[in-house]
Amino acid sequence: MFSAKTYIARRSELRTRIGSGLILIPGNMFSPNNYPNNAYYFRQDSTFRYFFGLNSPALFGVIDADSGEEMLFGNDFTMEDIIWTGPQPTVSELGSRVGVTSTFALAALEAVVRKAVAQGRRVHYLPPYRGETKLQLSALLGIKPELLHDYKSVELMFAVAEMREIKSAEEIEALERAFPLGYKMHLTAMRMCRPGIIEQNISGALEGVARGYGQGVSFQSIVSQHGETLHNLRSDGVLESGRMLLVDAGAESLEGYCTDHTRSYPVNGKFTDRQKDVYNIVLAAHDRVQEIVRPNMMFSEIHKASYLSLAEGLKGIGIVKGNVQDAVAAGTMEMLMPHGLGHGMGMDVHDCEVVGERSFSFANLVDRAVKSETCIYRAGWRVKPGTVMTDEPGLYFIPALIDKCRAEGKYTDFINYDLLEDFKTFGGIRIEDDLLVTETGNRYIGDKRIPYSVEDLEAIVGKDE
Repeated sequence: MFSAKTYIARRSELRTRIGSGLILIPGNMFSPNNYPNNAYYFRQDSTFRYFFGLNSPALFGVIDADSGEEMLFGNDFTMEDIIWTGPQPTVSELGSRVGVTSTFALAALEAVVRKAVAQGRRVHYLPPYRGETKLQLSALLGIKPELLHDYKSVELMFAVAEMREIKSAEEIEALERAFPLGYKMHLTAMRMCRPGIIEQNISGALEGVARGYGQGVSFQSIVSQHGETLHNLRSDGVLESGRMLLVDAGAESLEGYCTDHTRSYPVNGKFTDRQKDVYNIVLAAHDRVQEIVRPNMMFSEIHKASYLSLAEGLKGIGIVKGNVQDAVAAGTMEMLMPHGLGHGMGMDVHDCEVVGERSFSFANLVDRAVKSETCIYRAGWRVKPGTVMTDEPGLYFIPALIDKCRAEGKYTDFINYDLLEDFKTFGGIRIEDDLLVTETGNRYIGDKRIPYSVEDLEAIVGKDE
């Protein structure tokens, strides 16, 4: 948690940006697992934590943009609660930690919201993503859960995204402090990697590191020899010599800031010539991004540069043919890297995309999104000093996609399909780091690099400390 001054300043800026109306910022509640008193691991809503700083469940923040009043709603623990959990701070005590003096029981929230609605005031809320929050907002506002998205506050969406997009100096320091968690996770995976190990053993060890030193993983770890499947979460394979292992994993620090890195390496610790060729093509694209990123570049421009680098490398080994500029323009690389180069990072992996184009139809918001220039709409994203994004090019040899494109006659001017047949069992490679855009260029988050060159990886994969 930062100082109370940080949260006071953030709420003040938000109030100024919104101008008028009542701003509702719900925190998350416990979500029951298989019975009410056995909950899933608690994860606070990032926007609530950004403005109110508190990592406790069942709290609700309200900002009156007209009067300037800031309110925190929640229930003090009962004696029965304390028996199970031990002594807990009161809502008033929690509020004082983040500069909120007006605190109330949760039951008082309904009257505040209903009064604003009766007065015809605008009530601002973000599109909810959790079932519990949908029901809570539905009851407060008298709107059916399925219609909540129709009344979401576009003004609040973009104000939050624009504020969270640019990381302050203390946020960057928090991201730097989170980096060692990701570093330790990936070194753990590299040292465990050897033939005969079950992928799940590595995945479990990564979660142990993340929970042992932070809040837990920032997303479900991807540990798979089938790296061609972008989000392969099964982790049920047995590692085999001659194959590549892809590990995409990150952690959340105790402060609530995330890491997200990917490394790919041979199970037996030694690259074959083919694996080395493909790996170095991805590595060159990864490094090319770091070379070119400057403030005010369009994300689409950075993405295209990674495609061009990959295409040039693939031409060198015979998979791509013809002019690489034309190949990229024709969409050829979408078959071999069918994802964007990266995404925003911060309190979430895929920072702010909970209110972005991946969450619901963005068709009627495109004009506003282009003006906002934030990571919630990648086609209009312009990186700025303080932007943190992932740099994660990859090459994926997906048999079903290769067969589909070949059968449809796609990219025949640019792809040597006969040679590509030999790569159908290769899998996939992705290399990912977290990059901070600075006033003059960029730098990676972290005081050192997770091993990523061929030589570095061969020196550590499968080796004990």
